[in-house]
Amino acid sequence: RLRTRIYRPRGANTPLPVLFLKTAYGTAGFDQQARRIAARGYVAVTQDSSGRNGSEGEFNLYWGEPADGFDAVTWIREQPWCNGLVGMWGASYMGSSQWLTASPGVALDALAPTASVPYFYSNIYRGGAYILALGRAGFGANVYGPPPSAGSSPKWPQWYLTLPLMNLDKVVGHRAPLQMSMIKHITPDGFWKGTDARNFSDMDFPAQHIVGCYDFMCPGALRAYHGMRTAAATQHARENQQLILGPWDHATGSSRAGDVDFGETARLDIVAENLKWYDRWFKATDNATAYPRVRYFMMGINQWRESSTWPPEAAQPTPFYLHAHEPDQRTGAAGSLFKTPPAELSAPIHFISDPHNPVPAAPFHGEAYLDGFGPYDQQTAATRPDVLAYATSPVNAPLALAGHFQAVVYASANTPDFDIVAMVLDIHPDGFRHPLATGILRATARHSDLERSPVTAGEIYRLTVDIGDSAATLQPGHRLGVHIQGSYFPVYDRNTNTGKGPFGARVLPAKVSIYHDAKRPSHVILPLLR
Repeated sequence: RLRTRIYRPRGANTPLPVLFLKTAYGTAGFDQQARRIAARGYVAVTQDSSGRNGSEGEFNLYWGEPADGFDAVTWIREQPWCNGLVGMWGASYMGSSQWLTASPGVALDALAPTASVPYFYSNIYRGGAYILALGRAGFGANVYGPPPSAGSSPKWPQWYLTLPLMNLDKVVGHRAPLQMSMIKHITPDGFWKGTDARNFSDMDFPAQHIVGCYDFMCPGALRAYHGMRTAAATQHARENQQLILGPWDHATGSSRAGDVDFGETARLDIVAENLKWYDRWFKATDNATAYPRVRYFMMGINQWRESSTWPPEAAQPTPFYLHAHEPDQRTGAAGSLFKTPPAELSAPIHFISDPHNPVPAAPFHGEAYLDGFGPYDQQTAATRPDVLAYATSPVNAPLALAGHFQAVVYASANTPDFDIVAMVLDIHPDGFRHPLATGILRATARHSDLERSPVTAGEIYRLTVDIGDSAATLQPGHRLGVHIQGSYFPVYDRNTNTGKGPFGARVLPAKVSIYHDAKRPSHVILPLLR
């Protein structure tokens, strides 16, 4: 038996549509949301996961949600207060549990997942690297075993430096078997199978996908959106997927992220958007009126835009090529960015990626190693010798980008493994470096996350880095920038460069060579709005 709360509108005496939320964090924390939903004319049902907050059974995180969700929705449909329409709401864990509930084939009429992933591996790993910044959250979230106090310790900047990483629980001083298993299983092997809800061809419902471009769940959320748009069971489902992409970090809907205040227009009342979505499908409110399939926030001008697709149809993938240092390039820059490829052969640029001195994700915080996802001003990082900074000349007219960012980097190293971090920035006239999107690729994962391939010292590899999705307009006088570096800490775990992953304590400084010439034209591909 699972602890379940049921909220019905006062005086309701007829069956109503039901909105359901599953949580591992305690239903009491969602009381206000549930009351707000009931006041709108729905039955709101919240339920604690097995083994959590009074529910019977054993808690097994994401792995337990498909079966429990299937049973819960089946039970809801049998109740006299349900009119046969059932949807779900919730963010983060509560968003991802929606996909897991849908995956076994239970009948759902709509979903509204916010900041969610349909596959838990992509919540924990990106480009083959472990998202280390989730370590503190994992130990402090009160779901893996340790008490919440484990996440509030001021020692985390030091704990993040633990090697081998498989000793993290010992250093923190609390056993966390499930957390450590996720660190151990660096590839999408059978361990993760029970969290895979990507069977979109079995799903037949409209869904509203809300996520921020600085959210660590953004790549997974967009895969779910694209998956439902292209592979859902029916044309009705494929054509009725809505994406709302904001400038937020994890599940906030706020006006500020990292070092950037985007203004009040960036704020989003997520529950209000969910209710508008369900009013359309469950109450026939404005269901004959067209609605924007995509809404995205344009940083730089801080305005919302609408589109029928993501990326917008007007977005043209455009290469910007890395060029070597030129005589008129400003002091300290590695090189320039141009739309034309290099015409000649030139020597590569080298940097040393030293695991003992990783590049901080929030550079002004230095070795305090702030574990936020940004965006954080990268001025300080650009002065480091292990960060290669490229930039265009100041733009004369607004430069608008919206869609997916990618880098193609030709690189070699003298170690069995190394990382390439690629970042695209809006460089302001006052020097502020606003990262628009950042991606990573662990070289041993260049072919596949599942099958890791060692690096041959000195061999040049063509590496494709998924930088992520974003939308921004660079104003006149701003410059488009790209940083290439070997770490982004502690957002991602340090690569020891030995190929031993989380099991090795020995580190090797990697001499990384970046090539940008006629034969090996390293570049970024950006969605330029025409």
